[in-house]
Amino acid sequence: MDVLYFCLALLSLACVASALFRVLRLGYGVPLYFLTGWLCGELALWHLISQLVFTLLLASAGVLESGWGQAGLGIYCIAWLGLLRLHCQAADSAEHLGAALVRGLGPEYRDQMPAARRQLLTETVVTRSWMRPFHFRRDGVERLANLSYGDAGKRNLLDIYRPTVLRPGGSPVLLQIHGGAWMIGEKEQQGKPLMYHMAQRGWLCVAINYRLSPKHAFPAHIIDVKRAIAWVKDNIAEYGGDPDFIALTGGSAGGHLTALAALTPNLPQWQEGFEQADTSVQAAVPFYGVYDFLDRHGVRGSLTLDKVIGDKVMQSDKYDEHEAWDVASPIAHVGPHAPPMCIVQGSHDNLVWAEEARLFAAHLEAASEQPVVYAELPGAQHAFEIFHSIRTDHAVNAVAAFLEWAHARHEAG
Repeated sequence: MDVLYFCLALLSLACVASALFRVLRLGYGVPLYFLTGWLCGELALWHLISQLVFTLLLASAGVLESGWGQAGLGIYCIAWLGLLRLHCQAADSAEHLGAALVRGLGPEYRDQMPAARRQLLTETVVTRSWMRPFHFRRDGVERLANLSYGDAGKRNLLDIYRPTVLRPGGSPVLLQIHGGAWMIGEKEQQGKPLMYHMAQRGWLCVAINYRLSPKHAFPAHIIDVKRAIAWVKDNIAEYGGDPDFIALTGGSAGGHLTALAALTPNLPQWQEGFEQADTSVQAAVPFYGVYDFLDRHGVRGSLTLDKVIGDKVMQSDKYDEHEAWDVASPIAHVGPHAPPMCIVQGSHDNLVWAEEARLFAAHLEAASEQPVVYAELPGAQHAFEIFHSIRTDHAVNAVAAFLEWAHARHEAG
């Protein structure tokens, strides 16, 4: 048991190191590095508490009296200091998010919201929320499941999360697009902390499935997103929503589709069969999205995504179909027409690098007539906001403030 304790201590230290240090060039080790860093970074206090309890139990049994046990305890102590550092880093996310909102929207942005809406905003993180990371349901919110918005069966279903007491005049709509490398994922799996938070505050949230690769090549994914937007505009009033205000959000592949849909309203080639539908949106919040299929600025260098995107998603070679890859890249569509956008990115994301998000945000800010918020969270890994954590809940609070600002600005004309 003392040798096992020593080995587990080494494992704990390795996981903490993967969360603390940003390493990008790991080859086939990237998925393991991501997984350990993600779970350790977002659940740091859980790891610390469980390891302390485990150590106390073994100490009471005399396991720590051996050399192996004492060496393991020393390694654990180093890991625990790292876990405390991760916990504090996550708690500091509120400062970075708040500063990003002020930079993008101005220091008085909250004054643009009605007083009644400002009172619903919060900067606090409730302990019972992040201490139950996978408990998503909230009082006052109901879910309407599996409504059809297209003819692709299960992949064209959506869920609606709405307040049980509907908002007079119709609730603004937040449409959630799941991630999963354009190849996996379900509408029930992502975005729940944000959707329940917004639905509690009178918003109507819509989570969609869409067709996936490799069964379906791009642009099937974005066509489905636009079809869902058209469905919302035609039908959401029946469920208590306001079709005149739709914001998009999603992470990873969902972040890519969020930004792409927001920047390409009414693009005819992606609206075959519903060309006359208005697919413009009023705001967008992409999380850690892929913004440039072509990597035109050489961010990733030799660690390109060309094979995955080419073989599975685009199902073409980027040199043979350069224009198609370009059109599929949100960065190719930045311009003055862009809606207000809040881009959220983790500094330690080793799947979609922060450098790509920074470039996209800079290009968008230079071209758009609307405000752009770029929030980069120190220590955050890919998919950090899928479940409740201190960092997740701070991000949800900040995104809620951005969305309320965007809606208030829209209402004010």
